[in-house]
Amino acid sequence: MSSAPRHESAHLHVSGRAHYADDIALPSGTLHAAFGKSGIAHGRIVRLDLAPVITLPGVVVATADDVPGDNNYSGSAHDDPIFAQDRVQYAGQPLFAVAAATHAAARRAARLVRIECEPLAALLDIRAALAAGSYVLPSRSLTRGCPREVLERAPYRLSGTVVLGGQDHFYLEGQIAIAVPQEDGGMLVHSSTQHPSEVQHVVAHALGRPLHLVTVQCRRMGGGFGGKETQPALIASAAAVLAHKAGRPVKLRLDRDDDMLMTGKRHDFLADYEVGFDADGRILALTVMLASRCGYSADLSGPVNDRAVLHIDNAYWLEHVEVVSHRCRTHTVSNTAFRGFGAPQGMVVIEQVLDEVARRLRLDPLAVRRRNLYGSKERNVTPYGQVVEGNLLQPIIDEVARSSDYAGRRERIAAWNATGPVIRRGIALSPVKFGISFTATQFNQAGALVNVYTDGTVLLNHGGTEMGQGLFTKVAQVVARELGLPLSAVRVSATDTSVVPNTSATAASSGSDLNGKAAQAAACAIRERLARFAGLTFGVAAEQVRFHDGQVRAGDTVLGFGELADRAHRARVPLSSTGYYRTPRIEWNNTAMSGRPFFYFAYGAAVSEVAVDTLTGEFRLLNVDILHDVGCSLNEAIDMGQIEGGFLQGVGWLTSEELWWDAQGCLRTHAPSTYKIPTASDWPQRATVRLFEGHPNHEDTIYQSKAVGEPPFMLAISVLLAIKDAVASCGDGAAGMDLCAPATPEAVLRAIRSLQSSASGSGFT
Repeated sequence: MSSAPRHESAHLHVSGRAHYADDIALPSGTLHAAFGKSGIAHGRIVRLDLAPVITLPGVVVATADDVPGDNNYSGSAHDDPIFAQDRVQYAGQPLFAVAAATHAAARRAARLVRIECEPLAALLDIRAALAAGSYVLPSRSLTRGCPREVLERAPYRLSGTVVLGGQDHFYLEGQIAIAVPQEDGGMLVHSSTQHPSEVQHVVAHALGRPLHLVTVQCRRMGGGFGGKETQPALIASAAAVLAHKAGRPVKLRLDRDDDMLMTGKRHDFLADYEVGFDADGRILALTVMLASRCGYSADLSGPVNDRAVLHIDNAYWLEHVEVVSHRCRTHTVSNTAFRGFGAPQGMVVIEQVLDEVARRLRLDPLAVRRRNLYGSKERNVTPYGQVVEGNLLQPIIDEVARSSDYAGRRERIAAWNATGPVIRRGIALSPVKFGISFTATQFNQAGALVNVYTDGTVLLNHGGTEMGQGLFTKVAQVVARELGLPLSAVRVSATDTSVVPNTSATAASSGSDLNGKAAQAAACAIRERLARFAGLTFGVAAEQVRFHDGQVRAGDTVLGFGELADRAHRARVPLSSTGYYRTPRIEWNNTAMSGRPFFYFAYGAAVSEVAVDTLTGEFRLLNVDILHDVGCSLNEAIDMGQIEGGFLQGVGWLTSEELWWDAQGCLRTHAPSTYKIPTASDWPQRATVRLFEGHPNHEDTIYQSKAVGEPPFMLAISVLLAIKDAVASCGDGAAGMDLCAPATPEAVLRAIRSLQSSASGSGFT
């Protein structure tokens, strides 16, 4: 289904007429809310004096005591209070919320509350949590073979540490919810959320109501990237509690500073590793201690860390491997889902390991990568037991290496750096193998509703959410194709828990896979009914009825789709159908961490070239060549946009987006003035981005397409490796390098100075 119709809301986006939650016309009497937050990372609440506020006319205050049901917004571990009680566990944690006639009035009122807390000792980073044995969840391990025994007899050994920072989602639209009381105790919530059903559950539990009394709607989001999977439940439940207490609608919208202070980020990780390898760079054994900063509660840290473990192999056969995963509890905001869901962190670890192996052996890193790739039947099973089927790694790497002239450029760069200029250049090629499906198996399902009207137009509703990624466009294309209609005849309505219930989050890159198949099933059911009716009416077999370009052909009779729909309705043929889909071939034992957690793998590779100023540590991305596998693209324009956007967002994570907490646990990078995301000016001077064509998905996905939301993000690892390549030229080329991510100018300068002052071969035997 290779085509490129525009995004269904493109004309609204560019004209400013696309409606987001903040644009919804508010009912009369709506109040506006603001949070009161903790100013310390850890402490006991001694006094919360609300007296200065509760006497203000028209002001409503809600604390934990005002929650009629469950004071919790966690969808899993039940460890996230809506409003803190007894103690605070991170700087920025909500203690109460205030609603007033205007947002400004609510903020002023919140500042009047007198808060007294007794500070307690705080754990703020991963090393401190490891030393204290502080974990939000039990540690887990995955082992294959005999890694420690093989390490002992490996001809070469290397140890090191990989440090990876977190990342703020920095969606253009911040967190927002509008709670509107309904009759008989119902509550309608407009939420900017990737997971309407979870928001529905949390709000219902907070209000002590059954699910059928709570409806959650979301037409579109201004970005999500995982930050609107669990976090919106806090905003929605607080708004609902205030609306319940006030008996009036309440709108709660966070400004950028509050959003960055209060909501979770990408998990920062560190990994201590030891690797054994041979003279050709083949990995013989690998042990990794993988630890992440989860924050004060579990949130999604379990599956995020699990996915990091499951992707630590990336594209490579690891015969003897041990990964121990620690999920560290700290007194910082709870980290959460982010594009890639832990996989990027795991992939960076193995790519850094291979890079160091190549450098120590003075080999081309690409040669080392090739020697470790998944390949033959003896080398195509992951450490968790899944066969790597439909493996496209070798042809993709071969093609992008050829088309980018990787070998020739590498020689020219080496010659350039040998002259010792201030500006050093680096180049790197890194592959991606990314598993598609939720590791929480119950989320691998979706529903849809298709309504055909008597004029031949169609209304589609499904459980996926639109956050700018083009999901609504792709699923509408599926329905249009199945019914033989132009895309303009299909409209997608807001995601609504009262229309399609029990939805999964739009996450794990599975939105098109799941909702496309569900919508296809619904559309096919209606088409088959219409075909049977047309066959009986015009005297032909149902299978001979054809739907194309808005017309229906039944034998010698041709009529418009709308005319057939009208005739069918008059003949009492139902023109509405639900559709359902569940991902097949998923067999996952989460306790043992073994089985087949992914329906299939998506593949890709990128070659990046950078220039590094060795006096300032700044870098410029000069060139990038990307070749990415999307199977048979549902929409080439949307897929290309996802690849380009995901790549640049990954570059931001690995080079510029630095989260910094002070010694008291307060986040100081909480605004655009202190937190640097990439912009259009950071796009490379030359970019060649291509889809790997001619390779349909070997699994029965929607039209043999593949997911494209998350996998391209990891293509940016090539940029970090290219920076390392440039920095390495400042030493003897074989020395180990201490370059953490994000590779900010300060981090690059530290790595250069370390290379220049240290002896090569540290940790190498």
